[in-house]
Amino acid sequence: EFRKKHGTRLDHEERTRKREARSVHMAGVVARRLTGLKAKIHNRQRFKQKAVMKKTLALHAVKQKRKRLGDRSDNGGSDDDAADSRVRDGAVPSYLLDREQVSRSKVLSNTVKQKRKEKAGKWEVPLPKVRAVAEDEMFRVMRTGKRKNKEWKRMVAKVTFVGDGFTRKPPKYERFVRPMGLRFKKAHITHPELKTTFCLDIIGVKKNPQGVTYTQLGVVTKGTVIEVNVSDLGLVTNTGKVVWGKYAQVTNNPENDGCINGVLLV
Repeated sequence: EFRKKHGTRLDHEERTRKREARSVHMAGVVARRLTGLKAKIHNRQRFKQKAVMKKTLALHAVKQKRKRLGDRSDNGGSDDDAADSRVRDGAVPSYLLDREQVSRSKVLSNTVKQKRKEKAGKWEVPLPKVRAVAEDEMFRVMRTGKRKNKEWKRMVAKVTFVGDGFTRKPPKYERFVRPMGLRFKKAHITHPELKTTFCLDIIGVKKNPQGVTYTQLGVVTKGTVIEVNVSDLGLVTNTGKVVWGKYAQVTNNPENDGCINGVLLV
């Protein structure tokens, strides 16, 4: 209404142009000064504005390219040039041409993967999935020190296996305590083909599904793969050698039953 009555200043266009030119710099100053939540909101708005601007520029570039191609064909340019300038449907860049052919390394990779699958199938275990055991259930906090205010020690509340030559660390350095009452050396292992159970000596803990830490500590829980001494069973290989150790998976909860039961992996 004011502009209709009184018009504009003589230098209105010039002042408007300069204000728009300065707005970019002012926006940068504001973006640098803002912090916290205001900065996040401002940056989100700027991101949207830049996305719209990039789309507009891309559309403008496509439009200009089409216009140039049309002018070239109209101004006596050869049809071959116009055809070459246009991208054919289904055309592939030169750096992607070799991907259509199956490379030798791809075949080799697939072969290795297949062998791994066969090997994994060979060692299928009776219990492929087990319940996860919480750390509070696995360990109990031991209070130490004169005032009993130190809580860096842990007592293992599950069945464990330690070798014959195991020696405990001094109490000052022993972080994980494995009670004598929960240390087992023998396991009741069932042969799946003979349908017979044997009491065999444990050689070591191969893998505990709960984690690497429990494997290193020798914790035996349900689903643990242990190595047992099967020399007494008289098993022999194809070459006639006596089999000394084989893997078995624990199928019960030893801390509840008071014994380790498992199935031999044959």
